[in-house]
Amino acid sequence: MSLSPPPGDRLDQLLDDLETASKIPAKRRQTSIKPTVEKTTSLLYDRGALPDDLIRLVDLLTQHNHLDQASLSAITRNLYPLGKVSDEVLLRIVGALGHGHLKPSFPLQSLFLKWLVMVYHLLQNPTILSQTYAVLFNLLDSAAIRPQLCHLLALITRRKHVRPFRIQTILALSRQTGGDPNLTGLLRVFKNYYPEIIVGDITKGRAAAFKHPDVQWRERLNEIQQQHFDRHEDDGTRNGFAVSHALGRRLKGARALVPNVHTLHAHETSVTLEEFDSAEGFVNSLEKIEMPSQLVAVLADPLLQKFLLLRPSQEASQRISNWLMACVGDVASGDTDPSFLLDMVEVIRDYVLSTKELSPVLMEFFRSFLQTWNGLDKRDIVLETLSYLPLLDFTELSPLFTLLQSKLLNNTPQSQLALLTFYTLLLNNWTTRLLSRPTSSLPSQPVTSIPSLLTHVNPLCLTLSQSSPSISTSLAILDFYTATGRIYSSPILLLHIPIAIPPPLLVYNLAFSPSLTVLSRLCSILTVYKIAWETVIIKKTSPQQQQRKPSQEEWSQINIFNGFLMDICNNLWRGRAFALAPTSDSGSPDANARGCRIPKSLVPVLDSYLRDLDDDLMLETVFGLSYNPVLCLQSIKFVRGLEEKEMKKGGLLVRHAGPVTQQSLVRLAGRGGGETQLAGVQGGSVGVVGGGGGGAGGVAGVDV
Repeated sequence: MSLSPPPGDRLDQLLDDLETASKIPAKRRQTSIKPTVEKTTSLLYDRGALPDDLIRLVDLLTQHNHLDQASLSAITRNLYPLGKVSDEVLLRIVGALGHGHLKPSFPLQSLFLKWLVMVYHLLQNPTILSQTYAVLFNLLDSAAIRPQLCHLLALITRRKHVRPFRIQTILALSRQTGGDPNLTGLLRVFKNYYPEIIVGDITKGRAAAFKHPDVQWRERLNEIQQQHFDRHEDDGTRNGFAVSHALGRRLKGARALVPNVHTLHAHETSVTLEEFDSAEGFVNSLEKIEMPSQLVAVLADPLLQKFLLLRPSQEASQRISNWLMACVGDVASGDTDPSFLLDMVEVIRDYVLSTKELSPVLMEFFRSFLQTWNGLDKRDIVLETLSYLPLLDFTELSPLFTLLQSKLLNNTPQSQLALLTFYTLLLNNWTTRLLSRPTSSLPSQPVTSIPSLLTHVNPLCLTLSQSSPSISTSLAILDFYTATGRIYSSPILLLHIPIAIPPPLLVYNLAFSPSLTVLSRLCSILTVYKIAWETVIIKKTSPQQQQRKPSQEEWSQINIFNGFLMDICNNLWRGRAFALAPTSDSGSPDANARGCRIPKSLVPVLDSYLRDLDDDLMLETVFGLSYNPVLCLQSIKFVRGLEEKEMKKGGLLVRHAGPVTQQSLVRLAGRGGGETQLAGVQGGSVGVVGGGGGGAGGVAGVDV
């Protein structure tokens, strides 16, 4: 991974000055080096050191030179690496440890060891330290660096390092030093690998806990790396195959609740996730990777997510479930603040967005979480997460939907809209998942849950259209049925998924909306449904074409669908608003008409009311293209466009005053108004599904 310096970087210039000054004795320097050291440490604290600069700094610190002890110590304390710590840096520091007049002083060596402990998670190749184990162990007799050295050895010790002669060495040193707590702590690490070894009463004494040497230093390192991550987040330098070591700090807020990936008690032949920084190394060692100690870190760590996806484990799922259930239990018992669960939901949302599915473990978590949820806190996050529920049998999902609705709905349109938005997202996600699967796997999917979901949501949409008859509500309802249209417009899905239509009353409510957008989208959705019905009903001419047999429930819906389809056409196009099917002529074009399901006795009352307002108004045509409030402007604009063309040709003498009807065109033609050219706006035909009577014949044309 190549890293670029931040804007305005001058560290290379300062390093040039320091390297030059380090070769000159202090008494022979013409200027003081102290300001340069201060600028260097300040810059390192603010921005950290890039890999190339880090190598130069380590050379400066480990090689014998004329810089004073205070300057070298100050630089070491501010040695914040921006990227991985290379093998070259690591070996130079290890090589600088020990006795010798050319070696750095012991106080400086102790700082080196402390620094290695604090950047251990950033080592490019942690196995290098394992290979230098013998060198480090042999330095234990140096009392000045023993505390830091024991901490580092405890960190890198594995089973293969525990040998009898090393145990004897530690025992001898412990006796000489009067039970040094650091040696006792290291001996306890040895005993963890081989509990059967007998070391006497030494391990019962006071032992070092080997805590982090400098928590504030680690926090500052995380902040610097986070800033660097933000600068390079979109430049393609991160490949997603490295553990997010600084997770708790880099991902502030809710994600800080999730523990970092850390593997304890790894075996000699196993490797840990923390060691990888490339896809190649990850894949080659996939079968050898040891499970991390805290598997719940999968919620926030991309590499662990990939690992559990490629190596699924029932034990891992159970461990994650136990951790999440423990969180719910703590909140239920009052031991933890309820906001903790809400923060966890935010973390789970990010995880689900990356995996695109809510696993059974997380479904179980939400069943418990919804019991304590008030239906308001972080509602959008909760619903967005649940929209990735897997496509299961509807009987399995129905209890969860019922629980969600009981928590969410509070007799307000806002809560109903939120629930409808959730169902729309859920349906879109199901559709995407089905379309991405191989066609051969569709028969095994519980696709009948989709029409069951539509039937479940239909009453909600109808209630919304009546309780909150606004344009925004209508558009939200149409969003849901547009999602159903995606399913029914796919011939592959249509072979397996039964058709479920919206309630007729809902269709009529939307058809009389004061918004042209609502009317236009409704007609588009009905067109998709009509084509879907034709695809299912019309017999295929070729044996190679697949076709399924409609269910009895689908046959019962065809007449209903033809009813509101014919009613809308009568209102908008045919000038027969609220016409009913004739009682005698079943082959009539109006055989499917239902008069928008208003009482028959109300029709003459409405017609009389309109005629009292204006003698030219008739109920049959008042919802047509020319008189309809949402269509009249577009209609007259279209007529004016035709008139402009005719006037340029010189064939039009009189403009139409509007609104345009068949009768007005006839009258206008007598005055030179060009009836022939304009009559086209009042002609055409419409088709219904299954013939005039709603049978299984095919698509019948209805003349207008």
